[in-house]
Amino acid sequence: MNILLIGSGGREHAMANALAKSHLLTRLYVAPGNPGTERVAENVDLDAGDHGAVVRFCREMGIALVVVGPEQPLIGGLVDALERAQILAFGPTQAAAQLEGSKGFTKDLCRDYGIPTAAYERFCDKDKALAWLREKGAPIVVKADGLAAGKGVVVAATLEEAERAVEAMFAGLFGGSGAEVVIEEFLEGEEASFFAICDGTRAVPFATAQDHKRVGDGDTGPNTGGMGAYSPASVVTPQIEARVMAEIIEPTMRAMREKGAPFKGVLYAGLMLTADGPKLIEYNNRFGDPEAQVILPRLADDLLEILLAASRGALPEAPPRFSNDGALTVVLCAKGYPGTPMTGSEIRGVAGAEAMAGVIVTHAGTRDEGGRLLAAGGRVLNVTALAGSVAEAQARAYAAVDAIDWTGGFCRRDIGWREIARERR
Repeated sequence: MNILLIGSGGREHAMANALAKSHLLTRLYVAPGNPGTERVAENVDLDAGDHGAVVRFCREMGIALVVVGPEQPLIGGLVDALERAQILAFGPTQAAAQLEGSKGFTKDLCRDYGIPTAAYERFCDKDKALAWLREKGAPIVVKADGLAAGKGVVVAATLEEAERAVEAMFAGLFGGSGAEVVIEEFLEGEEASFFAICDGTRAVPFATAQDHKRVGDGDTGPNTGGMGAYSPASVVTPQIEARVMAEIIEPTMRAMREKGAPFKGVLYAGLMLTADGPKLIEYNNRFGDPEAQVILPRLADDLLEILLAASRGALPEAPPRFSNDGALTVVLCAKGYPGTPMTGSEIRGVAGAEAMAGVIVTHAGTRDEGGRLLAAGGRVLNVTALAGSVAEAQARAYAAVDAIDWTGGFCRRDIGWREIARERR
């Protein structure tokens, strides 16, 4: 069957690699793709925001399933347009995608359905937000309500930092996404990423990972879209997984059905593992980036079969199988990120890194210019390694990073540090 994958980042390259292995696949198209996806699929110049053009392409090419990778097309209603055209799609409708599109929507849902999360308030007025901040004090968390490319969350250690975040958001730092602000209590614990595959009625656990959001070693500096990740996250024990499914995922599925917006797709729960148990930080509606780069290479089952079953509302009861390997990915970023990245610098040595045992390089923000690979974004490459442990995967990943010649880039050098400390103990 012919498949269309929407997106152009490292997540989509990882998804394309996994889909390309399927025995069901005839032809894989990626729109718009990148120089990495071009090696396993056919890139097509298609604007996901032009729903009519996507529908026409699907009809012309006999597309059996559209897999939507990034959040923006989901929140923009692409799945709704495909469903109206009777084209099968993997991903939530626009109404269901509010789980990621509005942090306030999700916080209210948690309140109404007893889902454990941080205490919060929503504000559309700057002065009221500042007054509430001053009443509560710090540490505290300030969030833009809408999408902000992973950068709309400020974990403020001081009241002054929190006030600056509120001022910046209401001044338009994130455009319309910051027109409403959610302020919530600071939770103590360790973060983890939990993924479930959903078919509108049922959800099955998929995989766990831990992302590293801060730009600097030791989890310092501003938040980013993600500087690296590892999988599996052993801190999510079988007992915690059972609680997450029972207390967070399943009530969310029930809530969305009752709201008339049943959730199909990937439900990615960002968790804080507190002394009182797992609490929901926020939801995403899709595979994480860079979590997909460490989860999908470990998948032992056919990704296309899983996505088809979910899209048809017929997920099997048994969760998908994964290898016992540890996987770790390091994100190579252009200097200046998460501010204004310095693009256009040449990257050499990628083929040498890819030739190393257990190493996969996925493209996130690159372009090919006359055979030269150039940086074309903030997060540019993902260097992933698999091995018998996360510590071994880390060593392999950084050896591959060091084989890449790119003076215009940088990375964190401590990805996986918590898990490696656990392994050593």
